[in-house]
Amino acid sequence: MACMKLGSKTDAFQRQGQAWFCTTGLPSDIVVEVGEMSFHLHKFPLLSRSGVMERLIAEASEGEDGCIIKLSDVPGGAKTFELVAKFCYGVKLELTAANVVQLRCAAEHLEMTEEHGEGNLISQTEIFLNQVVLRNWKDSLKALQSCEDILPYTEELQFPKNFIDSLAAKACTDPNLFGWPVMEHGGPMQSPGGSVLWNGISTGARPKNSSSDWWYEDASTLSLPLYKRLISAMESRGLKQEIIAGSLNFYAKKYIPGLNRRQGSSESSNRLAPVGSGISLSEEDQKLLIEEIDHLLPMQKGLVPTKFLFGLLRTAKILRANPSSISNLEKRIGMQLDQATLEDLLMPNFSYSMETLYDVDCVQRILDHFLVMDQVVGGASPGSVDDAQLMGSPSLTPITMVAKLIDGYLAEVAPDVNLKLPKFQSLAAAVPEYARPLDDGLYRAIDIYLKSHPWLAESDREQLCRLMDCQKLSLEACTHAAQNERLPLRIIVQVLFFEQLQLRTSIAGCLLVSDNLDGSRQLRSGLMGPNDGGWTTAVRENQVLKVGMDNMRTRVSELEKECSNMRQEIEKLGRVKGSSTWGSVSKKFGFKIKSQMCSAQEGSVSKQNNRSVQSEKSKDQHSGKHKKILSSDE
Repeated sequence: MACMKLGSKTDAFQRQGQAWFCTTGLPSDIVVEVGEMSFHLHKFPLLSRSGVMERLIAEASEGEDGCIIKLSDVPGGAKTFELVAKFCYGVKLELTAANVVQLRCAAEHLEMTEEHGEGNLISQTEIFLNQVVLRNWKDSLKALQSCEDILPYTEELQFPKNFIDSLAAKACTDPNLFGWPVMEHGGPMQSPGGSVLWNGISTGARPKNSSSDWWYEDASTLSLPLYKRLISAMESRGLKQEIIAGSLNFYAKKYIPGLNRRQGSSESSNRLAPVGSGISLSEEDQKLLIEEIDHLLPMQKGLVPTKFLFGLLRTAKILRANPSSISNLEKRIGMQLDQATLEDLLMPNFSYSMETLYDVDCVQRILDHFLVMDQVVGGASPGSVDDAQLMGSPSLTPITMVAKLIDGYLAEVAPDVNLKLPKFQSLAAAVPEYARPLDDGLYRAIDIYLKSHPWLAESDREQLCRLMDCQKLSLEACTHAAQNERLPLRIIVQVLFFEQLQLRTSIAGCLLVSDNLDGSRQLRSGLMGPNDGGWTTAVRENQVLKVGMDNMRTRVSELEKECSNMRQEIEKLGRVKGSSTWGSVSKKFGFKIKSQMCSAQEGSVSKQNNRSVQSEKSKDQHSGKHKKILSSDE
């Protein structure tokens, strides 16, 4: 830290308890009381430097104890007046960034101008401030911190504003372009050319590049009011929002202990990860800090990690922060919900009612904010998207990720017996249908909820299961659902029907591919020479394909048996109720596909089988002709 020495005399002051005595050999003729400290001094050195002291001495009356003057409002108190007295006596003292602000304010208060002596304290402190302190990052920061003790006096002289402007200008300057003197905040000393100095000699070595976050730790030492003013000054100078958000993140983690407990491994390994400051803020101060961070943080997606926002929201709920701040944090999270994890969403319920274990209502609001932002940004509408576009469109990736996240959250909160069915349904239905390529995750959540709430009525079960689309279940999920006793009968029948439909479609597709492969291989075999191994490979692949088709046929036959048994059971029920026709039952279960579809599918399968048999015969004839041609050539 830079300093400037004033005066040339040796220290002629001696302290005895709560009093200072000047040991120049002359008896003191004035006592100046500053707070609880008394200074036994001489009139002439004081009145020759200070206009205030000159008037007070002239007005003071000589008592039994001599001339006594009380100074109760000296900026900096007795410690600063001690330095002022030494300056008046010409005793050596050092101006530093830590004491120059108090001395400058005290000199202003005591009217220590050039009229009362050349090179007076006001001019000396001004020279040091302008030529040393304001040109140096560390000294400007130290001087700004010293303003907090005497803020009303410093505000009159605009010292905080000057220091903040100086710091903001240095923070907005690229340290890689101007390594000197900005980089002297923590790195090695450098020359104006940028090379590292050793004992004042240029070594020619270039310093390491500095990142834009080099000032985060220094700025975090400021009190919240001064830090706010510094951030505002940086914003007015056009500093990037990402850099400002990073500083807010650092500052909040330093003073709010709860934010550091849930940070990820990548964040904890950061070289600028905040360490314990040793300053423990009260709950009221932490709540105020969260509200100010929310006010300063730009409303923009991706500026800070989502985990950090969830930490702020969780702490704000615990400390009962302002409802508007909590709402703003929910909106910020909603803007980047696709970057969240399941652990982030699992926030305990801190409300007084404690209806549920987790705060489902908060997640519902966050999801609503995300969906609103997705529509504003230009998310696709359900009617304009088909399955092929859904799987390949990059613009739909965020909402697809959110759908998967919400399904996982539903599965986690489903075991809560206090979670009411309307809340579960509302959260599950909020996700658009086009956002889920498959409904396996939703089916898993519904199954867990049904298992944890066995007392649900049949109508409620059917209403809950209508949330999922049986046509969007994978074969594995269909197989599980067909054997799930917790599902309503109507849903099981739909699952069986669509599973059979999927298998028949798959078999038809495989047979069509097999025919195309056979035709292309026959064409290639006619062009290949006798030494090529393409024919052997084709036979091997055909055998593997046949095995897969046989497995599919077996599964189809099993499903047909299950469907037939189900039909017989339903017909028996229909006879009891006076309705024995399968058509009425099918209408009751909501099937819109006619029974001819199955027969049509069977017909297509049989046609595909005939095509495969004919292709095999033609293949054999072709191979026989090929062998005859080879024997004739020999």
